[in-house]
Amino acid sequence: MSLLVAEELRLNFGTTAALDGVSFEVAPREVVAVTGSSGSGKSTLLHCLAGILAPDSGTVRLDGRRVDGLPEAARSALRRQDYGFVFQLGELIPELSVLENVALPLRLAGASRREAARDAGEALERLEIEGLAGKRPAQISGGQAQRAAVARALIHRPKVVFADEPTGALDTVNGERVLKALTTAARDQGAAVVVVTHEARVAACADREIVMSNGRVVGTKERV
Repeated sequence: MSLLVAEELRLNFGTTAALDGVSFEVAPREVVAVTGSSGSGKSTLLHCLAGILAPDSGTVRLDGRRVDGLPEAARSALRRQDYGFVFQLGELIPELSVLENVALPLRLAGASRREAARDAGEALERLEIEGLAGKRPAQISGGQAQRAAVARALIHRPKVVFADEPTGALDTVNGERVLKALTTAARDQGAAVVVVTHEARVAACADREIVMSNGRVVGTKERV
């Protein structure tokens, strides 16, 4: 049974059709890669699925609940509670320690400092970077920062994790470590994963690959 379902999404930027009737679905514990050249619409699709952009038409449902028409405050709450995000450059807050960055979603949800720190420490341990807890983002490597970003994305046990080019700024070895950490942890938690990527090695790790071009889905590849 699908967890996140989009039907006939359309979105125009001026006279350009960024999405032209795209339908998409992902199940719990499934990893779906969205691929395509620059300008194909893959990041726009992710932003619509995640409630960052509202489509001009079409529907997005999470657990059967329609979410595309929610007001901005409700979509922001949805992003905090049910979605996790990993971006290309990690986007950790430079003034906070690694532990504080990972704990942030729990603090925003109302957890005490002690509870959030405890859970964040456990998350860092699962990703084998517990020794970085007290360091600032500027003091760690890109691969370490991305693993911290994965821990932050999963700390509140989201239903869906969105990853936008999560290995794009990393070398092959660190990219594979981050991708394995993301997919393994998400599956262990029962989360669905949507990965936007232009890298074949990343797409090969997904259960399914959706290929986009000119705002449309032009192919689907199932992994055995």
